[in-house]
Amino acid sequence: MNKQLNSSVVTGGSERAPHRSLLYAMGWDKGTLGKPLIGVANAFSELIPGHIHLRQVADKVKEGIWSAGGIAAEFGTIGVCDGLAMGHAGMRFSLPSRELIADSVELVARAHALDGLVLVTNCDKIVPGMVMAAARVNIPAVIISGGPMLAGEHGTRRMGLDSVFEAVGQLNSGKITPAQLEEIECRACPGAGSCSGLFTANSMNCLCEALGLALPGNGTIPAVFGARLSLARQAGRQAVEAVRRGLLPADILTPTAFLNAVAVDMALGGSTNTALHLPAMAAEAGVELTLDDFDRISDKVPHLCSLAPSGPYFMEDLHAAGGVMTLCKVLDSLGAIDGRAMTVTGRPIAESYSSAPEPDGTFVAKPDKPYHSSGGLAVLKGSLAPGGSIVKKAAVDPQMLVHEGPARVFDSEEDAQNAILAGKIVSGDVVVIRYEGPKGGPGMREMLSPTSSIAGMGLDKEVALLTDGRFSGATRGASIGHVTPEAASGGPIGLIREGDRIRIDIPAKRLDLLLSDTELAERRKAFKPVIRRTGSAYLDSYRQNVSSAARGAIRLLETGGKDED
Repeated sequence: MNKQLNSSVVTGGSERAPHRSLLYAMGWDKGTLGKPLIGVANAFSELIPGHIHLRQVADKVKEGIWSAGGIAAEFGTIGVCDGLAMGHAGMRFSLPSRELIADSVELVARAHALDGLVLVTNCDKIVPGMVMAAARVNIPAVIISGGPMLAGEHGTRRMGLDSVFEAVGQLNSGKITPAQLEEIECRACPGAGSCSGLFTANSMNCLCEALGLALPGNGTIPAVFGARLSLARQAGRQAVEAVRRGLLPADILTPTAFLNAVAVDMALGGSTNTALHLPAMAAEAGVELTLDDFDRISDKVPHLCSLAPSGPYFMEDLHAAGGVMTLCKVLDSLGAIDGRAMTVTGRPIAESYSSAPEPDGTFVAKPDKPYHSSGGLAVLKGSLAPGGSIVKKAAVDPQMLVHEGPARVFDSEEDAQNAILAGKIVSGDVVVIRYEGPKGGPGMREMLSPTSSIAGMGLDKEVALLTDGRFSGATRGASIGHVTPEAASGGPIGLIREGDRIRIDIPAKRLDLLLSDTELAERRKAFKPVIRRTGSAYLDSYRQNVSSAARGAIRLLETGGKDED
């Protein structure tokens, strides 16, 4: 052991006899004391398909800890299923749950003087919340996800949850029948795991591999494969070894590691939510990561994977082709990542991907034949988004890369969705949904229902949507989110009026409201942001202390809730 264990403050010395007495009450014995105490933070839930099997995953983690000579102590954390929270007021609580998850893990780890952590997670906000906790507590830690769901099947078509959301729009436009919708909803999600496309959960689990805080395979081994349980057992053993080595998250979550993760994100074409979560995780690690970093790296990293919702393939296909490590191997050949970055294995990441399979040319494109010459995400700035905005350009039809049209303005997701389903949105329109940002929502809801309805009605090649809220990783089309500053903070998006012309130029990275400076100044004089009542003490507190999306929607307690943006 390289240093005295943190847990010795609980288990060692005569003055800790009361503490040991409590431990004996749980079945511990004298032979157990003095070993590395590894907390197993388990986000198991009977409300989240991606977490329904995490008891089994956590059991294998504990087997690994005990077999390596550690003590496994499991505790629980919360989680919100974004799919179930989608399209109603419940989504306001999803992003704010990230901070609560990080807080809960920190509280348990520090209060019980844990020596290490294994963070058993899988979906959306739970993954970044766990990483944020690991960075904050800075004791040896390993991330292990529950793995992706297998793709569903409907006839000869493979599908995921995004297909069900789009089917709602198809039903409303008369393209399918109610019976066909029922068939789709019953077959799209066949079992446990995070939703099968490259949505937020799978994006983040892949990026944990790229960061080095998770073992190879974490992002892509399907939930139902035996290899997932084997990886969980290995994660438990690795946590004990990390304690013995004194290997800390601070040694792994370096500026280089975060830049590597952004490069992998661009090559994957991941969820736009990564532009929220990676900066938030970096902030906890004392690393500055900005939208400018995403923009710069996107210019030089090709898009190498065509995964749903922007392509026809699924996470199981990426896994069969070598997963994240094969992708890293390609990026290394292009000089796009730094293989010297340390990982939780105690070795540089290059040692993990050096033996990975070569790219197959389909599920992982070869470097000379990428799906797109630049990364899957793009940062847009301009008179409408001076602080930046984000779009998954890999999921945008080529004819919508440049678009100009009249604004159709809505002050809530529900109002926009009702208009879309009522057929009030027509070809050429630019749907604007505002007051859905971190402060304005509050909580920065995802707009999957409106974007899926637009796509399902066949308008995704003719209609754009922009918002100061955010999007699910399942969104496709010309959907631009995280518009900063948000309306509630006095951003230009709050000044738009029905019929104003908006120009989107994704290749030029521009998002502009086509009004003169004089007109904007006149509108600003009379502008008063809408402040919604929440009925929630938690959301009220969140609103007062949350940063802009451009900074990761992090907490700003140190500045009294004042955002520099």
